[in-house]
Amino acid sequence: MSILAESIWLLVILLVFLSGGVWIAAVLLITGYFGMVMFTQSPAGPLMATTVWSASSNWALSSLPLFIWMGEILFRSRISEDMFRGLAPWVGRLPGGLLHTNVLGCGIFAAISGSSAATAATIGRMTVPELSKRGYDVRMVTGSLAGAGTLGLLIPPSIIMIVYGVAADVSIARLFVAGVVPGILMMTLFSGFIVLWALSKPALQPPREEKTSLTQKLAAGKYLIPTVGLIAAVVGSIYTGLATPTESAALGVVGALALSWWSSSLSKKVFLEGVSGAVKTTCMISFILMGASFLTASMGFTGIPRALAEYIGHLGLQPWQLIAVLMLLFIVLGCFIDGISMVVLTAAVILPAVKAAGIDLLWFGIFVVIVVEMAQITPPVGFNLYVLQSLTGKDMFYVARASLPFFLLMVVAVSLIWAFPQIVTFLPSLMFDLTK
Repeated sequence: MSILAESIWLLVILLVFLSGGVWIAAVLLITGYFGMVMFTQSPAGPLMATTVWSASSNWALSSLPLFIWMGEILFRSRISEDMFRGLAPWVGRLPGGLLHTNVLGCGIFAAISGSSAATAATIGRMTVPELSKRGYDVRMVTGSLAGAGTLGLLIPPSIIMIVYGVAADVSIARLFVAGVVPGILMMTLFSGFIVLWALSKPALQPPREEKTSLTQKLAAGKYLIPTVGLIAAVVGSIYTGLATPTESAALGVVGALALSWWSSSLSKKVFLEGVSGAVKTTCMISFILMGASFLTASMGFTGIPRALAEYIGHLGLQPWQLIAVLMLLFIVLGCFIDGISMVVLTAAVILPAVKAAGIDLLWFGIFVVIVVEMAQITPPVGFNLYVLQSLTGKDMFYVARASLPFFLLMVVAVSLIWAFPQIVTFLPSLMFDLTK
C-alpha cells in the first residue's frame, strides 16, 4: 500500500474516533495501534508498552505538575486581587484607561501561571465587574481580555512550552527564555491598539480616572511586590542558570504557598482544591503525551513522516510558504481541538518537514505557541472564549467578534518574528552564552 493510502487510512481512523467524542489520548493510542498492525510487521503491543513508559518517565515532565499546582494555588489566593490594586493607579490616565490592566495583569499573571485559561479567568474575575461598573465598553473589555489571556501560553513558565520541548527534544529552559521578548512584543501590540482605539473613539470612553501622585502610585505598587518577587525567583533562577525548570517549579510552589499563607487566603479547602486541580490537569496532559509518543513511534515505523518531509522537499516550498501553510493548518485545527492536543497530534508529521526546510526548532516552538494562542480565541473550541462567555454573560459569537482585532494582532506578531527572527533567538543565545 502506498504512503498516501496509509496516511488517508490513519487520518480517517483519527477523525472517526475524534468525531465520536473519544478522549484525545485514547484516539492517539488507537490510531497508533492500527497503524502498527495494518502497515508494519513490528509487534504493536511491546512497542506501546515501552513507548508509553518512556514518555511517562521523562524527567523533563516533572516540572509540569509543579507549575500547574503553582498556578492553581495563586488562582485561589488573594494575590491576584492585589495585582489589580497595584496596577490601576499607573494606567488610569492613559488613553484606554483601566483597559490596560487586562493586558498588564494577564502579562504578570502569565509569568506565574503557565495556563491561558487560568490567566483569562483569574484576571477576568477581577477586571470585568470593575471595568463594567466604571462604564468601559464591554466589547473592548471582552476583546482585550481574550487576547491578553492567551499570554499565559507564551510568557514563561508555559505548560505548552514544556509539552513542545518534550515532543521536539528542544531545551525547555531555552524555550522559556525565548518566549520573553515575543511576550513583551504582544503586550505592546495589545496596549498600542487599545490606545489607538481610545483616541479614535473618545465617545466610548468613561471619564478619566482621578489623577494620582507619584507617591500614591508607589504606595499602590506595594501590592505588586509579592507577585513580582515570585516571578523574579522562579523565572530568574532559570535565566541565571541557578536552577533547572523543575527546580524553579518547586521553588514556585513553595513561594505560592508562602504568599497564600501570608495573605491569609491559604485554607485547607484552598490547598486541597489546588492539589486536586493540579492532579486532574497533569493526568490529562500526561495521558495525551503518552498517546502522542506511541503515535509518533508508530508513524516512524510506517515511514509516513519521512515520506511527507521528502514530498515537501520536492515541492520546493520556501520556508515562509511552509510557515504560512502550517499557520493555516493550526488555525483550522484550533477550531476543533485544544492547543496541547494540536502540538502532540502534529509533532510526528510536521517536525521532520520543518527540519527538512532548515527552520530552527527553537524559533518554530515560539511560532507554534503564538499560533496556538490564536486558536484559543477561535470558535467553537477556543477555551478562552468559553471562559469569557461565562464571565461576561455574552454569547460565543459576541465574544469571538470582540476578540477578532486581537487575533489579527497575533498575525502581525507572527509576521514580525518571521521578518526578525532575532526577536526569538537573541535572548536565549545571550543568556546561555553568558552562563557557559
